[in-house]
Amino acid sequence: METKDARPSPAYLLATWGVTRAVLLLFVFGVYVFPGPDVTSDVSVIYRGWYEVLRGGTFPMDDVTWQYPPAAALAILSPALLPFLSYAHAFFVLAFLADLVVLALLLWRSGRPGGSRRGAWVWVAGVPLLGPTVYARYDVMVTAVAVAALVAGSRHPRLMGALAAFGALLKVWPVLLLAGAVRRRAWVSAAVTGAGLAAVFAVAMPGAFAFLTFQRERGTEVESLGGLVFHVARHFGWRGEVLLNYGSIEFLGPYVPEVSAAALALSAAAFGWLLLWRLRARRFTPRTLADAAFTAVLLFTVTSRVISPQYLVWLIGTAAVCLTHRASRMTPPALLVLAASLLTVLEFPVGFVHVVASDWYGTALLLLRNALLVTAALLCAHRLWRTTTAPAPTPLRSLHPTRTSVSP
Repeated sequence: METKDARPSPAYLLATWGVTRAVLLLFVFGVYVFPGPDVTSDVSVIYRGWYEVLRGGTFPMDDVTWQYPPAAALAILSPALLPFLSYAHAFFVLAFLADLVVLALLLWRSGRPGGSRRGAWVWVAGVPLLGPTVYARYDVMVTAVAVAALVAGSRHPRLMGALAAFGALLKVWPVLLLAGAVRRRAWVSAAVTGAGLAAVFAVAMPGAFAFLTFQRERGTEVESLGGLVFHVARHFGWRGEVLLNYGSIEFLGPYVPEVSAAALALSAAAFGWLLLWRLRARRFTPRTLADAAFTAVLLFTVTSRVISPQYLVWLIGTAAVCLTHRASRMTPPALLVLAASLLTVLEFPVGFVHVVASDWYGTALLLLRNALLVTAALLCAHRLWRTTTAPAPTPLRSLHPTRTSVSP
């Protein structure tokens, strides 16, 4: 007799994805105007300008706003795949397709033994919470590569390592996906792929690593954890400025270098904790790779000097992969990330004028958003430590001595 699949149909999930993504497309295509500054100008102006330079066979070496690894050129050049559309419209369509790829990967992973659709729901619900910014930055494309790497996971370590390396050359942070990788093949594949691609870019296009200098000169951005110090200080007479610097709105003035240095120190401490965790970890389960990646990305996001809205796309993607495992314990931090995403769209673009002015409304939004992210990071770190460093539970039957028969 045939047995029916007990799993519910994904129809509601797919319908929700379709409706929310249609709304996002209406906003980025300009059919409806989203509150706040126009988030699509980065694509139509900045990305388009880089596109013209990159087509000439060189990186934008004289543009300090180019702060991305060499493979980012592929994302910026990708609208050429759709020559029948304008640059901006082609970019939005490709971002939409990357979003769809992530959903497909999450659904495929949820269909495997021990899988859950909670992860797909996190992605479906989380992305629209950030508003049209998601489709107006190339981070969703990077996240698609990262999700593919985590889904490949321990079953295909070489593929996982290669994808992580490629993602790192797109926007650095996917290198953190290797935090929980235990197979040597994953690390070797990542090293070989990364070195090979870096060499190709260095030889083929001048200025492939000019971004390293521009990144070093970055200050403290107004949305970062360190930026909260100056938002409050402005109410007590701090004599600094908020200016466009190296492509973002940053604080410039007294004590900014010290706060920026403190952020770097916190990032170093996060790296030290991850290293200690790897040395102490003893229990690795199928979900550990995703849990460690989510934790690592969260730790380096909250200690960043930036915390731009698009960074939340990384967190939503890695959290979603965690929750495709039915046994994952990362549900609470994932929900905190979703809440932080809602506050993020309220501070950018909706309330960005308040953030730049450092009024109490803008400061309160940032304080709540960043507090949620810090709490999520600490909770992730605690749960990852507890589930991987504690000794394996002893089977119940081993607690009782084996009975033997005795002759009367």
